[in-house]
Amino acid sequence: MKALLFAIGLSMTLLGSQYVLIVSKKSGIGSLSTQQVKEIFLQKRHSIGSERVIPLNLVGQHESRILFESNVLGMDRDRLNNYWVKQHYEGVSPPLTQGSFESIKAFVQSVDGSIGCVPMSMVDSSVKAVYEF
Repeated sequence: MKALLFAIGLSMTLLGSQYVLIVSKKSGIGSLSTQQVKEIFLQKRHSIGSERVIPLNLVGQHESRILFESNVLGMDRDRLNNYWVKQHYEGVSPPLTQGSFESIKAFVQSVDGSIGCVPMSMVDSSVKAVYEF
């Protein structure tokens, strides 16, 4: 698993950013720091300024989710699963999940405050990129 994460990280470094976190074009959220993103996706932060945030993850073991968890959250899947088990007992749920990049984009376009990951190629005038990885 560590070799796979290293290879993915290396390819990301060589190719540049492949994925972005997006919000609605109506959102007042600008660019986000890695720390802000980490807090949002670990459910430790629920707003940016006065705007609430609703994090979305892609279901399963897609490359983008593995990259995000390892390079942005700094956790492998086992560590993240353990984190959510502990959070469950404190009444904290993990981010909502969607089955595809298209459903993440549609959710972001229609639900104020939602934020999710899509390939950079899916960014258009209907959404705003706020973080690249």
